[in-house]
Amino acid sequence: MGTVTYDFTGETVIVTGASSGIGREAAFQFGKAGATVLNADIQEQPKDKDADQPTHEQIRDEGGIAEFVATDVTDHDALGTAIEAAREYGGVDVMVNNAGLYVGGPMLETTPAEFERIHAVNAGGVFFGTQLAATDMIERGVDGAIVNTASISSTVAQFNQVQYDSTKGAIQMITRGSALELAEHGIRVNAVAPGQIATEFLEGWTDEAINGAKSNELLKPVPLKRAGRPEDVASAMLFLASDAASYVTGELLYVDGGWQII
Repeated sequence: MGTVTYDFTGETVIVTGASSGIGREAAFQFGKAGATVLNADIQEQPKDKDADQPTHEQIRDEGGIAEFVATDVTDHDALGTAIEAAREYGGVDVMVNNAGLYVGGPMLETTPAEFERIHAVNAGGVFFGTQLAATDMIERGVDGAIVNTASISSTVAQFNQVQYDSTKGAIQMITRGSALELAEHGIRVNAVAPGQIATEFLEGWTDEAINGAKSNELLKPVPLKRAGRPEDVASAMLFLASDAASYVTGELLYVDGGWQII
């Protein structure tokens, strides 16, 4: 099969939640493609057990330009600070709203605090990240791209995940509605919908569960017969952010090995 390369030289990319998992891999791939990468995360150190240095430091070591910007995506001012940091490099050209939180449990036992927190991170972070990035792009008169991290849970209900599923459903509509409003400004807004990806994102997973996912021992059969990897999702993000997807907006791109079709 053919290979694909992207060139983001001269562009500035913000990736929220890029210290670990999918966001970390996306940051690496944008960095290798020549972009200046800003990791907007609440913590600098990665959670990934095989990671030995912060994302921005590794990108720099490999010859790229990267910076860490301490960012709590539930804080509107903090998100604004990340956008301002991008201005030092010319302004944000690609915004990847990836930061997310997982909280599972029965709907009947979910507390107001738990519900509000997960919606503030997952839905609020995407909404206001999109809003602030788009405002910067419009002020500068540039055609930009926004890529959000949704989920198979955007359209498929899963047991004991109502609070999480509802945030991912919201992200799908934030993506579609924003794409509709921002099209006149030349700004495209899309989302990736990962399936069960082998990362440390699910804090409730044990080491054995994570290793099982990496060994393709998933609870539901996946037609492609392997677990998803962060690079699978990151590659889709680069496609949606690139000129190769110049006529694509408002879309939810599943990256799940076919999980949702069976």
